Amino acid sequence: MRIVYRAENLVDAHLVKDALDQAGIPCFINGEYLIGGIGQLPARDLIAVSVPDVCVEDAQPVVREAAARLERPQTERNDQDLASGLQPKPA
Repeated sequence: MRIVYRAENLVDAHLVKDALDQAGIPCFINGEYLIGGIGQLPARDLIAVSVPDVCVEDAQPVVREAAARLERPQTERNDQDLASGLQPKPA
């Protein structure tokens, strides 16, 4: 298994994992169960998404696209959600 994405939080890790799952690429979230053991301390570099070695090349474009979507500013996401008919989340 090789790490293809280091997540800032568990939600981002699951969003990337879901994108990989939809692409048919097997994946695993490392460190998911360590978060509860840390308590109030900030978790750094504990959560990562891994794929089998043979799937790394196939996973890279999927991860890049998912990561780019996660990094968009909130206002850009709201504008696109409105254009698609979705209601924006209250600030």
